[in-house]
Amino acid sequence: MATPVDVDFARELDARDPLARFRDELIVDSDVLYLDGNSLGRLPRRTVERMREAVEVEWGGRLIRAWSEGWFDAPRRVGAKIAALIGAADDEVIVADSTSVNLFKLVLSALKARPGRSTVVTDDLNFPSDIYVLRGALDLAGEHRLEIVRSPDGIGVPVEALADAIDGRTALVTLSHTTFKSGYVHDLPSITALAHRAGALVLWDLSHSLGAMPISLDEARVDLAVGCTYKYANGGPGAPAFVYIRRDLQDALVNPIPGWFGQRAPFDFGLEYEARRGIGHFLTGTPPVLSLAAIEPGVDLLLEAGVARLREKSVRQTEYLIALWEALLQPLGFTLNSPRDTDRRGSHVSFGHPDGWRIDQALIAEMGVLPDFRHPDNIRFGVAPLYTSFADIREATMRLARVVTERRYEKYPRARTEVT
Repeated sequence: MATPVDVDFARELDARDPLARFRDELIVDSDVLYLDGNSLGRLPRRTVERMREAVEVEWGGRLIRAWSEGWFDAPRRVGAKIAALIGAADDEVIVADSTSVNLFKLVLSALKARPGRSTVVTDDLNFPSDIYVLRGALDLAGEHRLEIVRSPDGIGVPVEALADAIDGRTALVTLSHTTFKSGYVHDLPSITALAHRAGALVLWDLSHSLGAMPISLDEARVDLAVGCTYKYANGGPGAPAFVYIRRDLQDALVNPIPGWFGQRAPFDFGLEYEARRGIGHFLTGTPPVLSLAAIEPGVDLLLEAGVARLREKSVRQTEYLIALWEALLQPLGFTLNSPRDTDRRGSHVSFGHPDGWRIDQALIAEMGVLPDFRHPDNIRFGVAPLYTSFADIREATMRLARVVTERRYEKYPRARTEVT
């Protein structure tokens, strides 16, 4: 009988995969085992054609006329498609700016909407740049304090620990739904309800969830959310991010960076700003049209595959990966730095090792495996269910074990954390 380590086991799982056909929709280099789609997704074949059309036909041929032939509507059109992936109405999501800029706008807007409250609650598993943005926004707002709830194990944060930090002084609770290092998934409905009972607003970063996790923002009555589009959505490097604002809050919140595209009548060129109705007033500057065009094909693929099926495959694949860890990696000193509970685990799995950085470098340089590394010891295998195969997962794990058993990593220097 085949075991998870056997190649026939992986092949049988791939043969039964209902999403297997989507792998051919993306450009896949057979010489590289790519397990970093949770940082940068692969290039969809449809995107190549869409970009050619956007550059040659729209920009090259239509020139400025293309603004009224689809460019102006792109932030809302693509946003409406993303809304279907996160359980929102199509008028509750727009694409604009970067995740950090959108987070900054929404944090300041939320603080203004909760006068008299002095704290913002997050946790130490949140993405570091989110913490940077929070501190910058609080410095500008003045008289506010950031409370960072600490994880007891570096993997997750219990709801009870957050509950102890959220009270009548809390203006905003903001967390990464799926945490970047361990893949821990917060209980979004419970934490949202907890914050609301205290009178606080909630802002979720969905960057590591979009395209891999089922999310129901409207059902949970989430207030605000942001997220990037270049991970599981395959929108391309530096692709613009999205903003979600629940419909009943849109006109009540103030965009702290008002701009031309958020103006009610931009072509009147008046000197007084009058905000557009609805979520459109959270647009600021001119949208990056070519980057926006690159997002849409990847989002379309996710919609065709279906979030429920993507999540089902993701769970099967991360369970398989953990089974391989038990058989091959745990005996070599690797720890599992991700949750065992599938309800609390996203679509990447982290393995810890004291020589993790050097092992990661050997994997990339010698073994044709592209994972990710997160300080201090996490080798992160990202499972992108749209195109990652079970055979990919098995072979990458086998090569990871070889790096250690053959001591290939020992020639590589220890970690450098500074960018030069």
